[in-house]
Amino acid sequence: MRQYTVRQLAKLAGVSVRTLHHYDELGLLKPSIRTEAKYRLYGPKELIRLQQILFYKELDFTLVAIRQILEDPDFDVMTALQSHKQALQARRDRLSELLVTIDKTISTLNGEQTMLTDDELYQGFSKEQANAYRQEAVEQYGREAVEESENKLRGMSKEAFAQLGAESKEVALQIAGLMHLEPTDPAVQQLIARHYAIIRQFWADSVGKNGSIADAYKGLAQTYVHDLRYTASYTGEENPAYAAFISKAMTHFADTQLK
Repeated sequence: MRQYTVRQLAKLAGVSVRTLHHYDELGLLKPSIRTEAKYRLYGPKELIRLQQILFYKELDFTLVAIRQILEDPDFDVMTALQSHKQALQARRDRLSELLVTIDKTISTLNGEQTMLTDDELYQGFSKEQANAYRQEAVEQYGREAVEESENKLRGMSKEAFAQLGAESKEVALQIAGLMHLEPTDPAVQQLIARHYAIIRQFWADSVGKNGSIADAYKGLAQTYVHDLRYTASYTGEENPAYAAFISKAMTHFADTQLK
């Protein structure tokens, strides 16, 4: 079984020796062997663990959150790899859209206009579905808030609106990849904070005006459970377990961060 020195592993993984030393100090990546001369040696298990660490770092997790994820008794490498694949594919798609956005922004600055039309606010839905979604939103948040939100979104370019949707889907897939953790886990809550920030970009400033923004966010969490169409738009299929998981995570975030 091959063993790698810290320098060999650093070169193989594209990180610095200092980074590997730091991971060792944090207990995030321990060498398999420490020689009498105090050299660190890493084996195949450590290579796989380092790969997971780098994947999670690429997805913007903190080192503390990564350690909690990897040390969870229910952590499964194959499940994690599938989750990484989905999240990285979503990020790739988002980066592709960003490149398109740059080109279109250049065109816009040259005099072309690409603002959203009313139909594009509900693109991908039939007229009946769009009307139904809008009416449900009116009943939940009030007509004033819905119209204010629509006007806010109309002020976006098509490209910015598409970016927001892509980012929303990317975060949703990352959350799905952490369903082996508790909804209250810091790693999950870190992603929920990103989810909340995205949702706020869709919502009008008046949302929560007659109550609290925490109540509004918890209301959305309940909607995810009661109407699986919403979470299906992120994950591609109806998934009651995912809906229940993200709903609990959102409720905890609202109770602890939005009060």
